[in-house]
Amino acid sequence: MTKASPLVFGRHTGHEQVVFCHDAGSGLRAIIALHSTALGPGLGGTRFYPYEAEDAALEDVLDLSRGMTYKNALAGLDHGGGKAVIIGDPELDKSETLLRAYGRFVESLGGRYITACDVGTYVADMDIVARESRWVTGRSPAEGGAGDSSVLTAFGVFQGMRAVAERLWGGTSLAGRRVGIAGVGKVGSKLTGLLLDEGASVVVTDVSEHAIDQLRAAHPQVDVVDTADELLGAGIDVYAPCALGGALDDDTMTLLTEGRVAAVCGGANNQLAHAGIEKSLDDAGVLYAPDYVVNSGGVIQVADELHGFSFDRAKAKATKIFDTTREIFQLAADDGVPPAVAADRLAERRIAAVSRLRDVYLRG
Repeated sequence: MTKASPLVFGRHTGHEQVVFCHDAGSGLRAIIALHSTALGPGLGGTRFYPYEAEDAALEDVLDLSRGMTYKNALAGLDHGGGKAVIIGDPELDKSETLLRAYGRFVESLGGRYITACDVGTYVADMDIVARESRWVTGRSPAEGGAGDSSVLTAFGVFQGMRAVAERLWGGTSLAGRRVGIAGVGKVGSKLTGLLLDEGASVVVTDVSEHAIDQLRAAHPQVDVVDTADELLGAGIDVYAPCALGGALDDDTMTLLTEGRVAAVCGGANNQLAHAGIEKSLDDAGVLYAPDYVVNSGGVIQVADELHGFSFDRAKAKATKIFDTTREIFQLAADDGVPPAVAADRLAERRIAAVSRLRDVYLRG
């Protein structure tokens, strides 16, 4: 069988398939990107966001789908990397008709892409998408799904943070440490609760006043600042970006150093704004827990849904994020590379080893 050449989009190479989805009747404008199916069908969420232009949406979905390839590999899942974006304001443009139209596009890929929730989409949305497609996870328990995947996403970030604590301070407890969380939506709010239960102190920021009000109502002991810049100067030990990507740029590097922040470990995807930031973090002595490793609890949860969901089984798998993060830190130290490079190497080893099995002839 002839292998198709990988697609090339500017700086992005290696994607297997990119589908542009337009439906005038519903107003749907979406892009589905499959980076790799070497380990199995691409699995990743659907982001509903008001991108300024289609080029920005394409850039995001290409980055996100590649990240899912590596995330799923290190989570030990038999899934490749896929992601989708819907262009629009979810508060204004989301409708049953649009979501069902999107579901038909997902179905048209024949199972090569399996979707779930992401920024701007929720369990109720996946229930609607699933009315038109079999390839949907993150559905409600009433529809046979696992429900809100942010529960195990936050739990996984917490496990990664325990590995950070062990590496930096010799023990896995975060008691007495101060953690700054940027973004207290679905994941950040749950991470806040886990950290407070552990005995850590938490300071947060969010562009949404509603999100801050909800968090304060649940956890009045939390400190609040207006901006991420203020957060980095608030005497924190660990910075946890839990909103959109690109949180770690050159300006942030300066603030991390000035604020003597010891580590970065958060739930946001694609935190590194550009190539080279991972080395800057390492050179500055800031321990970086690769985002696609520590935030993989959610994809572990929705992948388990495909086999008849068991929360206990999924949580047990998410607990292993601690072990994987610890292994990456050790590999980075042994090889003399930043943790982000070590994580990529570990993921690529698994992808190569498992995909090689496809060359093994099985007699029927």
